[in-house]
Amino acid sequence: MPEGRTRSGPNLAYSVVVGVTSCRRGWLAASAKLSGSTFAPEEPRVYETLVEMLDERPPFSVVALDAPIGYLDQARAGGRTCDRQARALLGARRGSAIHSAPCRTILESGIAKNVAPLDAVSRQLLPRFREVHDQMAPYLQRRVYEVRPEMSFYQLNGDAPLRWSKRLERGKEERRKLIETRMPGIERVLEAEIPGVGVGRLLDAASILWTARRIAAKAATRLPDDPEWDSEGLRMEIIC
Repeated sequence: MPEGRTRSGPNLAYSVVVGVTSCRRGWLAASAKLSGSTFAPEEPRVYETLVEMLDERPPFSVVALDAPIGYLDQARAGGRTCDRQARALLGARRGSAIHSAPCRTILESGIAKNVAPLDAVSRQLLPRFREVHDQMAPYLQRRVYEVRPEMSFYQLNGDAPLRWSKRLERGKEERRKLIETRMPGIERVLEAEIPGVGVGRLLDAASILWTARRIAAKAATRLPDDPEWDSEGLRMEIIC
């Protein structure tokens, strides 16, 4: 990806931050205009490719991306330090929502006999993970940050894990109530009707949009405090 993608757009009285998560048709993006204390969510949209989203004009000042960015060269039990720390914070009930990032061997060579198998979720998302792997470069981490919806909800909930899985109706209700309480105007995201995008994905996008706002305000938390770096110079960290 050429460095020119970080060029500035027009001078605006506001910045635009975005929470991005994968979906069946590509990447679901929930954005909001941000100016001082004013936070105005916009209609979410789907980008077919990550490149299309990163090339948006005016450019997003902060991209909270629900996908691994930095990678281990070889598989390690429990995954990266940030994966393990996120699970520890969420505890036994919700920690399983944090899946270990695939190692670089899998991303570059596919799943081979001598490579540890991926869990079902990571296997399903592998094409999206490869897209991130192919496009990411260290300079993009000035505005693109790895996040996880469950960690965003953890922060929204006063640094406490949620009670229910988002696969359950009461889990969806728990998340929606929390988001609507903390993010006025987020109904524009939650009530969007996008083919192939379910309620769970909209809730995820809304939660990581909250984290994008925290990143822009320099109020976000980094796991671990002192991030690891992979062999390509990418930070291995989760932001919430």
